[in-house]
Amino acid sequence: MRKITILGATGSIGLNTLDVIKQHPNEFEVIALTAHQQIDRLQTLCLQWSPRYAVMADPQAAEQLSLRLQKLNSKVQVLSGTDGLSFVASLPLVDMVMAAIVGSAGLLPTLAAAKAGKRILLANKEALVMSGQLFMEAVQQHGAELLPIDSEHNALFQCMPINRSEIHHFKTSEVKSDDSAPLAHTLEEMGVSRLLLTASGGPFRTTPIEQLHEITPSQACAHPNWKMGRKISVDSATMMNKGLEIIEACWLFAAKPTQVEVVLHPQSIIHSLVEYIDGSVLAQLGNPDMRTPIAHALAWPKRIASSVSRLSLIDIARLDFEAVDFDRFPSLKLAIEAMNAGGTTTTILNAANEIAVQAFLQKRLRFTAIHKVIETTLSRLTGRVATSIDTILEDDTQARELAQEAVNLHQ
Repeated sequence: MRKITILGATGSIGLNTLDVIKQHPNEFEVIALTAHQQIDRLQTLCLQWSPRYAVMADPQAAEQLSLRLQKLNSKVQVLSGTDGLSFVASLPLVDMVMAAIVGSAGLLPTLAAAKAGKRILLANKEALVMSGQLFMEAVQQHGAELLPIDSEHNALFQCMPINRSEIHHFKTSEVKSDDSAPLAHTLEEMGVSRLLLTASGGPFRTTPIEQLHEITPSQACAHPNWKMGRKISVDSATMMNKGLEIIEACWLFAAKPTQVEVVLHPQSIIHSLVEYIDGSVLAQLGNPDMRTPIAHALAWPKRIASSVSRLSLIDIARLDFEAVDFDRFPSLKLAIEAMNAGGTTTTILNAANEIAVQAFLQKRLRFTAIHKVIETTLSRLTGRVATSIDTILEDDTQARELAQEAVNLHQ
């Protein structure tokens, strides 16, 4: 019986994780569930799953949840804040942690899981986008296991020549002092020439560019293939999501930015591809359902059922591919430039994007001004070597302040 903490249990990844676990009641035990402010949803999950701990990032929400559960005679212990999140992520009895908190809020608890040597099912991009070097060092130094949940990175992982004897549980074996990711083998040593991340292009792949300034939050959140949270949906629409995935892939697979490419694939059936030096290209295919990568990581190296519908190539009939238009998706270009710059530049990029997307969802910023806020913030704050988590958090805070000013400038 493997024991799990789910960080971000009320989001789409968290709920899909619970759906897979429900199909294997003798394999997994839910120890802790967390949420930000979704009191009703977390209460329902606590009554359904009876975890030992429930954590709400918001202290007031935690207090309300605690009172409700007490009235219902629930024995669930309610904690709050970053300390509570880090506590349940590093509990000695927990075997694995689903890191599915969206945004920078997931960084510290995910880092706590790494330092506790847990198997980390990484759905939180920001842990690597904000602190790639430090996070990968923590994974290596504390013997943690790192398995990617993003459909694209999970697909790459499935297509890579990685096994238990070569890279035990996808952990690092050597920490390098430069900006390259500290993985046991380089892509060249594994015979890999390119990593190809597929992208649907979101809801505005064919929308005339001159019409994008009128896009509403509801339109941006209507992804054609995937069911995701609002922030990630907007990131998909701007393709910043794919930019963050490039950064994540570089750290996960010890890749240079020039070795990671993006190709538009509207059907979202091929989730990513690995090209080898002999000309072979391996691809992972499947219906667009996050339960597939979740089930893969939960049981790895074994396979378990996920209830995902079987892929019918006959029904699909065709698979299309297109080049990326950076004039349509300028945020993607900014992410690539940030990765090339290194250091805390990606931290600044991420912080500015979160502020800009929030302003857009609040209807304080046009869709076409999201990348302008990011660009302005990057021009006003220069990245530096990420020597500590405090350095990262300082630049994150300063970038958010500058991004708020940029939102006012570009309204």
